[in-house]
Amino acid sequence: MRGPQRPGPSADGNLPLELTAFVGRSAELGALSRALESGRLVTVTGAGGVGKSRLAARAAAGAAPRDGVWRVELASVRDPEFVDHAVVEALGLTDHTTRLPRETLLDQLAGRRILLLLDGFEHLVDACAGLVVELLRRLPDLTVLAVGRRPLGVAGERLFPLAPLGEDEAVRLFAERAGRQGLDVRDCAEVREVCRRLEGIPLAVELAAGRLRALSPGQLLERLDDRFRLLTGGGQDVLPRHRALRTAIGWSHELCTPAERLLWARLSVFAQAFDLEAAEYVCSGDGLAAEDVLDVLAELLAQSVVCREDTRSGVRYRMLDTVRAYGAHWLTATGDAGRLRRRHRDWYMGLATWCELEWFSPRQAGVAARVEAELPNLRAALEHCLTEPDEAHLGQCLAGSLWFCWAGCGRLSEGRRWLERSLELDSEYPQSRLKALWVLGYVAILQGDAVPALAALQECREEAELLGDPTAVAYAEHRTGCLALVTDDMARAETLLRSALDRYQEIGELNSNVLMAQVELAMARAFLGDPADAVRLCEDVRRVCEDHGERWARSYALYVLAYAAWQDGDHAAARELLADCLGHAHGFRDLLGSVLSIELLALVTVAQGDPAEAAVLQGAAGRMWPSVGLPLFGSAYYNAPHELCEATARRALGDERYTECVRQGELLDREAAVARALEYFGVRPPEAVPVPREPVGRHRDGADMRKPAASPTRKGGETTG
Repeated sequence: MRGPQRPGPSADGNLPLELTAFVGRSAELGALSRALESGRLVTVTGAGGVGKSRLAARAAAGAAPRDGVWRVELASVRDPEFVDHAVVEALGLTDHTTRLPRETLLDQLAGRRILLLLDGFEHLVDACAGLVVELLRRLPDLTVLAVGRRPLGVAGERLFPLAPLGEDEAVRLFAERAGRQGLDVRDCAEVREVCRRLEGIPLAVELAAGRLRALSPGQLLERLDDRFRLLTGGGQDVLPRHRALRTAIGWSHELCTPAERLLWARLSVFAQAFDLEAAEYVCSGDGLAAEDVLDVLAELLAQSVVCREDTRSGVRYRMLDTVRAYGAHWLTATGDAGRLRRRHRDWYMGLATWCELEWFSPRQAGVAARVEAELPNLRAALEHCLTEPDEAHLGQCLAGSLWFCWAGCGRLSEGRRWLERSLELDSEYPQSRLKALWVLGYVAILQGDAVPALAALQECREEAELLGDPTAVAYAEHRTGCLALVTDDMARAETLLRSALDRYQEIGELNSNVLMAQVELAMARAFLGDPADAVRLCEDVRRVCEDHGERWARSYALYVLAYAAWQDGDHAAARELLADCLGHAHGFRDLLGSVLSIELLALVTVAQGDPAEAAVLQGAAGRMWPSVGLPLFGSAYYNAPHELCEATARRALGDERYTECVRQGELLDREAAVARALEYFGVRPPEAVPVPREPVGRHRDGADMRKPAASPTRKGGETTG
């Protein structure tokens, strides 16, 4: 399991309600903290906008369990099947095998003292309840803090119903929100009456305070009086809290300009956060010009309808779920929801196509960070494609275009699910199906699932030959050669990989996949006893990668070069190459590249005279392999260096000391293992997801990405098939 990237749930600003002030609630915060100390499952319930997420975030941040606090945001998850995937993703767990994500959770969380914060589960109660029950039963050190509008309804659940703010606290929140706009609002009868009318619901109070630039507290009260009278038919009874919130949101909506109401509705198509360029493309047109979106968005920010986040991938925006739901209602009422969802799909199809092209460029690290940030919206686009009539080919194209995300950034299990779903549907566009097939074959190979991999690749090749598609034939042949490599059929691997490389050259294809084919051929040559040819092939790959700023395929080339250097007795060179390789593989969350590097580092370490450290590294690698698949692919060729390292270390240490060192390594999680391996060689570990050096949406030459790509491009762009 990864160590927590965020020791508390708000460390990187990923909680929307953390963006506004936390006023009052000291008694509730103390009570919730005590509940977490005495109970393993606590559920904070309450109406929308009452501050559940904010309070839970504060309590979780103060809990400080030994192995961290992890927040899972479930509001954007629509399919119950993806609840487990969402938890795996939020915890940063990487598993390349065919295991179900729940099995991954149970395995990698065993023995960990963790607080898991599940936020926004009310539309997924059954799926979440089943997950929580099993996790709590199997993981005795786990505590769950759930946040929703209703209970999970499971045995042992301790409910924590959250009431609105008291009057004094609501007034303080109102004044604080006014102060953020440079306004000095004093405690007076009109302010108190506004807060009473809004039932002390924090979101309602903040929305009202957001209007103080244009209205005085007295004018606010007058307008609220009119609004409440309208909803209650003139009655004087106290309104239910849900109606107070609806009133505040609806009243704020009515006070918006037509352009603000239009943008509010259209922004509801986004799943979680979005950036300005996406909003300008998706939400413009039919009454709202793209160049006006920024100004209108700024007004919605000022009114607390939209929140701003400063993230690792740049400035992003989001609407709270209650506000988004109100906007979605109005979008449906306008009859424009279908068109907006198609524009959303088009933007993220274009983004995926651009990211796929830019994966083979100096912006590769930025692409990894951008895709991680955009996963909720990419998933929404995939879901749209796979549930709308006549759009199966777009789903296949999108799932295939994200191959670099599934294979290069540690999301094989999720990628396989999307690919398989897309291929279950009929498509009139065979090229998109061919691409999904070879990507599925590639993903299955990396998961160690040879039979489905071979079936997908054979189907891809047969259909491609019938259609006369040389690009898909090349990719199918390449991946079949990769399968032969990891199943010890070196002669066949060499034949297929050479043929695939010839095909790539004939069609003018050059990208990370092509370079990986050359690396795989080099590995086959090294295993067949020709390390000089392997070095020649990988030096060529390294040169091309450095010319194009590519780092992912380069890391595998460095692995082969390190293997050749070890065979040649140049242990210092092998160590330097492997440190570089491991740093980049880990940075991309490429678990296979990481564990292969650690295995070879162990061999180099024992060759340099430190058998104890070599045994520790072998133990660390042994812990990682179950999340990758069959250790060293079950390959005699890949296993030979491992066996040599073990035999050498055992001879030097003796069986008892060797076993002790291996067990020491088995205690290291992935983060700790990589850190130890790199620090041993004096290298600082990189961040788990690389941070872009520049905005990903704009090229260095000034060209921007405001418009999505109309269709995939083939030459040199990994959008083949």
